[in-house]
Amino acid sequence: MLSVSEARERILQGLRATAPEIVSLSCASGRVSASPVFARLDNPPADISAMDGYAVRAADLSGEGVQLRLIGESPAGHPFGGTVGAGECVRIYTGSIVPAGADAIVLQENASRHDDIMTTTQVAQAGLYVRRRGQDFAHGREIIPSGRRLDARAIGLAAAANHPWLSVYRRPRVAIVATGDELVLPGEPMGPGMIANSNTLMLEALIRAAGAEPVMMPVARDRMEDLIALSRMVEGMDMLVTIGGASVGRYDLVQEALKRIGVEMDFWKIAMRPGKPLMHGRLGAMPVIGLPGNPVAAFVCGTLFVAPALRRLMGQDAVGPEIGMAILGADVEANDQRESYLRARLRHDAAGRLIALPFPQQDSAMLQVLCDSQALVIRDAKAAPARKGDACRIIRLDIP
Repeated sequence: MLSVSEARERILQGLRATAPEIVSLSCASGRVSASPVFARLDNPPADISAMDGYAVRAADLSGEGVQLRLIGESPAGHPFGGTVGAGECVRIYTGSIVPAGADAIVLQENASRHDDIMTTTQVAQAGLYVRRRGQDFAHGREIIPSGRRLDARAIGLAAAANHPWLSVYRRPRVAIVATGDELVLPGEPMGPGMIANSNTLMLEALIRAAGAEPVMMPVARDRMEDLIALSRMVEGMDMLVTIGGASVGRYDLVQEALKRIGVEMDFWKIAMRPGKPLMHGRLGAMPVIGLPGNPVAAFVCGTLFVAPALRRLMGQDAVGPEIGMAILGADVEANDQRESYLRARLRHDAAGRLIALPFPQQDSAMLQVLCDSQALVIRDAKAAPARKGDACRIIRLDIP
């Protein structure tokens, strides 16, 4: 059986980003930049005030009760058009352009005013409370690299740099096909032996959260002709994810059906728990990932393999999953030859340390335990017993 790291590397191998497209800035959140973004202006565009107060010449401030003549004001959006000379000042506000001749700001709480005379004891050096032109970024500077997933901070930065449109990678389209005669949609009448199809909706949410576009296909029943029909249903997709039917039971027909429609199989079994019957292959250039039917195993494999592959298709270099550290909150037993992913709660102790407390029950069909977990605790294959207080590696589930 392949290790988790080797299986993920084989899935990622050869994946190429989708084609770029241009989208409006308001639609770019969660997308991945397809080219570097360069500033179209200086920010700030001029020297501006960082505080409310008075624009002055630092050379005029001796700190001994200086009096300056007020010659105007410079509210935001309406710059003062004159020049501040010796013994003069201009009323100014946060974000306002510092008028010509001035090089410092006297805070309004450090000044008093009577008619057109401002008095202050504040001592200032040139540049005090002044944000210099281009201090944040200068015109032509690369502000966002290619391959960056665009979050609220990046959107704000692009907007400040005067970009109404951005080049991003197209969202990969992912066909999701659940298999099995026993599956019904949530809310449908449920006869004997039937179960609600939780996996498809769960994977749809996982794929959407990764930034891709899920496409839910009809459930493929346990008939070869239904499964072979996949070849017509998935044309134009960037990835095919099947759920269930990947092991070796009598009705587990997915492998054989995929081979018949032209899928070149790479592997179908890995040394992990939950998720041993993971399948991978290619239909032409399209990656095909077959997930186990047990819902927790499907989710864990989706987190470890599907989401990283989608990030690679979206043009990201760092595809995860991101590994963090915590302290075990309970003893755990020795591990066998399979790498294990234990569902766990997270909390902080009195010293502020992050504590991971694995659930006593780790059955791969228990969705309640998965939903109540904030992390997966990673246990290496053949790991010795670990004790409460030992360090452990985790994958956070509570951070998008």
